[in-house]
This record gives sequence, C-alpha cells and structure tokens, in this order.
Amino acid sequence: MNDISLIICGAAGQGIQTVEQMLVSILKMAGYHGFSTKEYESRVRGGSNSTELRISDHRVNAFVDRIDVLIPFDERAISHLKNRITEETLIIADQGTIQNEGSKDVIGLPFRLKAEEVGSRLYTNVVAIGTVVGLFRADISQGEYLLEKKFSPKGKDIVEENKEALRVGYEMGKRLREEMNLDFNLHPTPAVKEEMLINGNEAIALGAMAGGCNFISSYPMSPSTGVLEFLASHARQFGILVDQAEDEIAAINKAAAAWFAGARAIVSTSGGGFDLMTEGLSLVGMTETPLVIHLAQRPGPATGLPTRTAQEDLSLAIHAGHGEFCRLIYAPGTIQQAFELTRKAFNIADRYQIPVFILSDQYFVDSYYNIPMIEIDDNSVEYSFVRTGEGYKRYRLTENGLSPRGIPGYGDGLIRVDSDEHDEWGHITEDLEELRPAMVEKRVQKRRRLLEGVLELPTVYPEARENYAVCWGSNYHVVKEAVDILKNPDLAMMHFHQVYPLHKDVVKMVGQAEKVMIFENNATGQFSDLLSLHTGRQIPYSQRFLSYSGAPLSVEKVITALQQEGF
Repeated sequence: MNDISLIICGAAGQGIQTVEQMLVSILKMAGYHGFSTKEYESRVRGGSNSTELRISDHRVNAFVDRIDVLIPFDERAISHLKNRITEETLIIADQGTIQNEGSKDVIGLPFRLKAEEVGSRLYTNVVAIGTVVGLFRADISQGEYLLEKKFSPKGKDIVEENKEALRVGYEMGKRLREEMNLDFNLHPTPAVKEEMLINGNEAIALGAMAGGCNFISSYPMSPSTGVLEFLASHARQFGILVDQAEDEIAAINKAAAAWFAGARAIVSTSGGGFDLMTEGLSLVGMTETPLVIHLAQRPGPATGLPTRTAQEDLSLAIHAGHGEFCRLIYAPGTIQQAFELTRKAFNIADRYQIPVFILSDQYFVDSYYNIPMIEIDDNSVEYSFVRTGEGYKRYRLTENGLSPRGIPGYGDGLIRVDSDEHDEWGHITEDLEELRPAMVEKRVQKRRRLLEGVLELPTVYPEARENYAVCWGSNYHVVKEAVDILKNPDLAMMHFHQVYPLHKDVVKMVGQAEKVMIFENNATGQFSDLLSLHTGRQIPYSQRFLSYSGAPLSVEKVITALQQEGF
C-alpha cells in the first residue's frame, strides 16, 4: 500500500490533537505526503474524538472512510468508528484497552506500561507517537526536535523523558513492522521536506495578511476562531491591530469603522455569529463601505453541531441584510485558493466598495496537508481611496457607478456617510423622483455590471467532457480524487470557487453538459438551486447528492453516488 489511512481516536482531554500535530509534522519531514483532518465533539472532556491521517508517497488531500490502521485510546473508539472498521483494519491498542485484544486484527502494545517505566503515564501518547514513527521508518530526530521545542520551558528532565518515551515507542513500532511483515510500500520524496504544512484557517489568515489586512475584530466562535488566533499570534510582526470584540454586532461595526478610517479589516465568524452581523452588513451596503467577511460554516440552525461541518450558509451569505446591494462570495476548495482568494478579496472590496465573503467550513479550516511554497508574483496592495478636495461628494453619481471614496484626514474634503438614503453630499434625502432611483441604480445595477469584469469561471478537471461531477468550496479534493479513481473518459469535475455572482459563461458550460451531478453538504441543495436559477437548467433531486449529517463528504461516497447514477 502506498496510501495509508491512520486513525487515532480517544476522548476529549486525551491529547488527540497534540498527537495529530506531531505525527503529521514528523512524517512530512520524513518526506511523506500527508493529510489530516479531525472530528470532535463539543465538550471539553469525554465523548469520542478522532483524527484521520493519510500518509502517502503521492499527494493526498481528501477525507476517506476506510481505516487501514486504528490506534484507539479507549474502548469507546471501537463503537464510535464501527461503521468504518473492516476486516482489513489493523488495530494497535494499549494493552488492556480493547476486549478482543490478541485476535488477528487487534495488536496489544504496552504504551502505558512503557510510559510509566520512563517516568509517568503522561508519556503514553508520546510512546504511541514513537510507535507510529517506527512503523513507517521515519526519522526519529525530527520528533525529538519537536518535543524539545514544545517542552523546553518545563525543564531539561521533562524534555529528556519525553525523548526517551519517543525512542521506546519507536523501537516497538519497528519490531511490530518486522514481526507482522508489514510493507506499506511508501517511498519518501525529499522535496516534501521543504513544503508548507498548513490548514485552511492559516491559509485564510495568510491571505488576509498578503492582502494588506491590518485590523481584525471578531468574537470567538468555532470553527472560525483559528483566523483570529493566527492573526493575533503574528500581530506585532505584521502590524495588525487585533480586537476580541464583546459580541458579533460590535465586531462588524468596528470593522466597518476601520475601513471608513482607511484600514483594511476582516471579521471572522460562523453562522450564528453572522446572524447578528446582518444589520451591520446592510450598513456597509448603504454607506458603500468595503468589508471582508470570513464565514466558516457549521451545521445549524441555532447552536446546531458547533464542531461539525456543513455547507448550509450559502443562501444566508447571498441574501443576508435588508434592502438590495452588491456582494461577492468566494468559496475556496484548496489551500492555495484560500490564500489567493482572501488576498484578492481585500482588493475587490476596496476597489468596488462592497462586502466580499470568504465562505469556508469546519472540514476545510481544520484540515492540514502539505503544499509547495506559495509564490507571490506581485505583493502590492491596491488602495482605491482618493485624496479629497474642496467640494468633495462622497456619493457622487458617476457614469460607472463608483463614487470616489475618501477617508478622514486625507485631503481637504469633508466626508459624510449616512445610513439613511442620501444625496451626493451624504445628506439625508427623501427625493423619490430622482435621487432614490439614481442611488439604487448606482449601488445595485451599475455595481453589478462592474463586477462582471472580475467574475471567475469554475475549475474543470481534468478537461471539458460530456458529464460533470459539480461541487463547490471544500469538496474540491474529494470529488477530484473520486474522478481520478473512476477514470471515466466522459466524466470531469466542475468546481466553483466563486459562488456568487456566477460568471455568464456558466450558462453555456452547464447547458452543454449531457449529465451533471451536484455534491454539497446541506439538505436543500442551495448551490443546486442557485445554479438552476442562473442557467435555466433544472437539476432534479436525483442529480443532487446532499450530505447533511455533519460529517465531511468522503471519496468513497462520491464514487458510489456517481456509479449508481451511471457516471
């Protein structure tokens, strides 16, 4: 096997996330391509949480159902993952953890006993990490380096005991591989060592920094908090003002005020938090203020499943806010897209004076994989405000629909903004004959025509064909891998990373397809409805694969669905 799916499962508080982060880093430094994603319950302790690590000698970026190797930290892990465990699954557990230990499929190893011999049962996870590293014959020195970096503040003795626990586990893993004659057929690629290991939240935050972001105001809410945390951790280095707001209403209003003052701001939130922001969204629509919003989706309504994944907020992002005004919505499907689209969002928002959304979800923001270093051909930040002069009119009616945006203190003009309908100067008006229609046309129709110049076509992979597996956002790699496996010469993937508005040529692309099947993580087919409305091609429910359990879509489920429909 040259593509191994390794699952680590245990209760919250058992350090599953620490094991994931260390293993994916160690194996990358060994030259293996890796992908990891987690699923966890919304509790501090207890329950069952798991992490999937795919380890391969080629790029792997998608969630799969299959489990090749399972390391359960407690008995509940088996029942939690029972639908994914097969006869081929190799289970490696701490001695005494699993009832059927000693059977051909369950290997008992003395993780805890060895940890206690080293110095403390607290080292049990490190012994398990060492076992996996030994199982894959990775370089143990990288693990030792990471342990020293993590535990050096706790003293030399703690660092040395952790290293010893790692070495003990490493020897157990090597022996197990030899005794069971395991051959994973993995061939490391030296170039992988130099690549980036990054998740969706980090890519969005880096894209914001590259886009000139210098202010974030957000209220923490899973799964969006990672963007806030990453920007906060680099705030001093990159000159970013970070504000943990008292609530989401304050967050969006502070971000709007920051743009008004000449800053470049982002808010990061999830569905329930964004609900509270909708009045502020309408405010930026009326005042023609730029804004970038990262909306990380999770299952709703209400609190829903706060730590699970979904694509349920597309319609919310399109229709949120009262009244009519333009917006643009990106939904990245790859780490590279997350970086580039977020960076671009700041320039688009600034240039067209509109809100721009980055729509992600829990699966996307929490998944790690390695990519080549991101190259930036042009690192310039596009500022579109003007120096004001005497007689400056903030809402001047122009032929193209863009009024000159000034900022306080930059020039001699007086800048007025108003949430009421206003005239060109920014004074309240109730002129229903001329000004109101003219202002609406400027904000809506003319702005919409301007946006047509920056709309992007969906990605077609590997090339244009008769039939399409259509997806958007985080399902990019899942559907792409399914298409690769099926090797159907008539089937391609069509992935939308810009989901609103849609490019006019999408009508032709979808209209010429013989068959389409759309994959999305919601119960009503929100993107399917949008595509039908835009193209005029009605997409029946038999051609919609709608997943709304809160779990990510898997490669196997996409393959099965396509096969059942004759693709």
